[in-house]
Formats: sequence, structure tokens, C-alpha cells
Amino acid sequence: MQTRMILRTIAAAAVAFTLAAGTAHAQAVVKTTGSAKLKAAAKISDDSARAVAMATVPGGVIQSAELEREHGKLIYSFDMKVAGKSGIEEVNVDAINGKLVAHEHETPKAERKEAAMEKRAAAKRTP
Repeated sequence: MQTRMILRTIAAAAVAFTLAAGTAHAQAVVKTTGSAKLKAAAKISDDSARAVAMATVPGGVIQSAELEREHGKLIYSFDMKVAGKSGIEEVNVDAINGKLVAHEHETPKAERKEAAMEKRAAAKRTP
């Protein structure tokens, strides 16, 4: 009986370690995009903004990160995936004061619509 409990504890610890290692690795892969001018204007670091995003969506994995101006505000925008949940969580963090600006769940349909709009806008900017 005691041996079984010890083995379960070891197995649970191994699973927790594997999940934590996988999440840490996934987080390190994604770089924040944005111009040098925007990066120079940001008052908080990319790491600080990521910490806010991760606290907002526990268990989320950052798929993309961008420093951008949106509605006149300089923000870090993170698209995050949560295992077992369709769509993405979009988290926006103010790049000046580090506060959460917005958190929204986007369905797969809304994601496709937004991607199409961004593609059209990019095509208009490029001669």
C-alpha cells in the first residue's frame, strides 16, 4: 500500500515536471514582433508583459506576441492557446504601465475573420 502511494507520488511529480518543462520551452520559442521605434517607446519589458499575460490566462501557451499601437495605445498583444479549448485567448497589456488592457476569447471563426482583415490591410499598405 505504501509503495503504491510512493509510486503514484513519483508518477504525479514526473507528469507535473514534464508539463512544466513543455510549457517553459513553448514560451521561450515565441519572440515579440514590433519595430525598434515601438520597442524604444515601451516602458515595461517584454518579460513583464508576458508575466501579466500568463497570470491572466493560467495554463496558456503564447503562440504569438506583438508590440503595436492600437487605438492610440502602445500595447503588447499576446495570442494564447489553452489546451482543450478551441480558439485563442487574446491578452493586451499596456506597454507603458504594465496593466491589463483587454482579455478576449476568440473563436476559430473570429480568428479567421481577423486574419483575413489583417491580410487585406497589409495588402493595401504594400504598393
